[in-house]
Amino acid sequence: MAYTSKPARLRHRGDRGFLLLGLGIVLAIIALAGAAAAAYVVFRVLPNVPALDAVTDYRPKIPLRIYSADNVLIGEFGEEHRDFVPIDKIPPLMKKSLLAIEDARFYEHGAIDYRRMLGAVGANLRGGFGSGGASTITMQVARNFFLSREKRLSRKINEIALAYKIEAALSKDEILELYMNQIYLGQRAYGFSSAARTYFGKPLDKLTVAEMAMLAGLPQNPSRHNPAVNPKKARERQHQVLGRMHALNYITDAEYEQAMSEPLRVNTRGQEFDSHAEYVAELARQVVYSQFKDEAYTRGIKVTTTILKNEQDAAYASVRRNVIAYDQRHGWRGPEGRIDLPSDPVEREDAINDALARRPVSDGLLPAVVLSTTAKSIKVETIDGDVVDLSGAGLKFAQAGLSSSARETLRLSPGAIIRVAKDAKDNWSVTQVPQVAAAFVAIDADTGAYHALVGGFDYNFQKFNHVTQAWRQPGSGMKPFIYSAAIEKGYSPATKILDAPLDMAGEDAGKTWSPQNDDFKWDGPITMRRALAESKNVPSVRLLRAVTVPFAHEFLGHFGFDLARQPKNYTLALGTGAVTPLQMAGAYAVFANGGYQVQPYLIAKIEDADGKVLQEVKPPVRTEEQRVLDARNAFVTDSMLRDVARFGTGAAATKALGRGDVAGKTGTTSDAVDGWFSGYAGNVVAVAWMGYDDPRSLGGREFGATLALPIWIDYMKVAVAKRPETVREEPEGLVRENDDWVYAEYADAQTFSGIDLEQQPVDPNAPPADGTAVPGAPGAPPAPGTPPPQPAQPVNSLF
Repeated sequence: MAYTSKPARLRHRGDRGFLLLGLGIVLAIIALAGAAAAAYVVFRVLPNVPALDAVTDYRPKIPLRIYSADNVLIGEFGEEHRDFVPIDKIPPLMKKSLLAIEDARFYEHGAIDYRRMLGAVGANLRGGFGSGGASTITMQVARNFFLSREKRLSRKINEIALAYKIEAALSKDEILELYMNQIYLGQRAYGFSSAARTYFGKPLDKLTVAEMAMLAGLPQNPSRHNPAVNPKKARERQHQVLGRMHALNYITDAEYEQAMSEPLRVNTRGQEFDSHAEYVAELARQVVYSQFKDEAYTRGIKVTTTILKNEQDAAYASVRRNVIAYDQRHGWRGPEGRIDLPSDPVEREDAINDALARRPVSDGLLPAVVLSTTAKSIKVETIDGDVVDLSGAGLKFAQAGLSSSARETLRLSPGAIIRVAKDAKDNWSVTQVPQVAAAFVAIDADTGAYHALVGGFDYNFQKFNHVTQAWRQPGSGMKPFIYSAAIEKGYSPATKILDAPLDMAGEDAGKTWSPQNDDFKWDGPITMRRALAESKNVPSVRLLRAVTVPFAHEFLGHFGFDLARQPKNYTLALGTGAVTPLQMAGAYAVFANGGYQVQPYLIAKIEDADGKVLQEVKPPVRTEEQRVLDARNAFVTDSMLRDVARFGTGAAATKALGRGDVAGKTGTTSDAVDGWFSGYAGNVVAVAWMGYDDPRSLGGREFGATLALPIWIDYMKVAVAKRPETVREEPEGLVRENDDWVYAEYADAQTFSGIDLEQQPVDPNAPPADGTAVPGAPGAPPAPGTPPPQPAQPVNSLF
């Protein structure tokens, strides 16, 4: 056997003793360090850990949301786009995809996952603090609610302490619910439900596996993995998530392969809604903010409007289509701008991207830069990065820009910034953003509830709401109210009026005013009915002179017009005052509903985040107290307006809609500065208008019938498609005379059988019989065609 000397054995025992001593010292140091850490946590960290009210009494900042009457989201206002979805409503696979990549052992560990922590410690030792992370869902909740994201040891200790406190206070499901509703996921979207709508335009329960995985990859770095701005990095992260889901058997082999190859359609243009109703949403926002101030944007208020989605969509599409059609009738105006194209490819692409990024997209009218041209074609790069060749029909509108003799302002050359559009057949063409403005509004004739409202061509280009803010001359659209005043005076649609030249002098004997018919034709004695149908100017002025200006002016008050904006002279018959499209809709509703004034309203209900009704408007019940016009008058005027839409200036309306209850009136101001059509059918009253904000002529061959009536028709085809025709019953107190209606008490009254049938000379030195001034006289209102002022927004009832 081996023999060890005594000194050697003693040395061996000494070494072991030293080792034990050293080990004891190390353990003592560790114990002291642990005690010190524990003491630090107990005496320094825990007392400063904030109260958990923010998570135990979670009140997410939920934005103000605006909905149509049929519960379609049309607007959202708030710094944070967020939905709150209870944990049991979140799809199980959405939860699994998140846990797979963020915290697979979430339901197994306490606040800390020590397995992952050991791996993170090693990574931090190798690469420095912050190189690796092992934050659990609970730790992330602690950080998101209470702490900063800076990578410091003290912050990490606080995070761990808070995580334990949260785990003691809440269940795992409650913690996950907080996380999935609170976390920021890019594009101003907070929470997975909001992110689903923002990136994919879908609710959570409609997402595919691939889409869920894309969202699950966002929390780590919402900026770097944002699929809207960094699709390559987002795809790489999505593949990591899918790999983890597959490894954990959350998805099958087939589901994994399908998701890995599925092309994703990501919305790259920010939040979009299910209907273009930007002007509606803004009006509703103003009302809610006036009541709730800044809380309107955080407490989850839901506003339900009276707008109907299908009618709003029809109105928006009609305005867009017909404004573009008008714009294209009047020719190519040239590129929006020009840039120099560098020869270096990288610099060139940067210059193009920078130029296009500063041009807002207008729903299909995409900004693009011309890359090259030939005599018959051009190549462009769009804001979406597509390179497109255009020729033939695609260049027809802007062909003048390729002519060798084209003015520089029209020329299509490399570096020109233009607009292109793609049709339903994927054919590209050159277009341009219209400069002309337009407005459209439709209301229920009985209740005044808005059905549709389009305040302009594009809200992103102009926030000014022409429906409620634009005070414009109505032109011949005012004539029905003068004719209604005459009926109230006892005249009949069969009353004859002389259609012949008329000179009217003002107070200044040296000046005269001679109203003219638009076609400069004269038909002699014609009936009131025909004069309105053909929109005759001179007979309308004669009619106003017969009923007197003071009577007609006051009579307009029955229809809701602002009398201070209406002239007290004979040009009243030609619509030289100022109205808004909304006022016109309310006024025509009186004829449509049989004589009752309505107050247009937009907001039906306001609820808080819990569904508690804060305010509600029930459709008003019509009473005789609301009557502002004799039922006989409304019936007779309606019959005249139906003839306008059958045989007169609005005949295209009845022809297009193919129904007998279409009624309305065109309106064109002097020099075609404004074009209108106001009318109704199926109990829907609608008004369309077109004009330039800086008033100028719309063109010598443009009228209300060519400008506004097509907008009105396109909308009405949708609005009344399923509505029965309105049948009007003849009210008591009317009799037939000369094959037309007249009030019974005025029957056989020869006084009203004709107006100016025998031409009487007008004394040029005499003022009008009613004592009012006419245009041209000192201090008189403006002559026809003078554009009215554009004042600040009036107060309109929205609720």
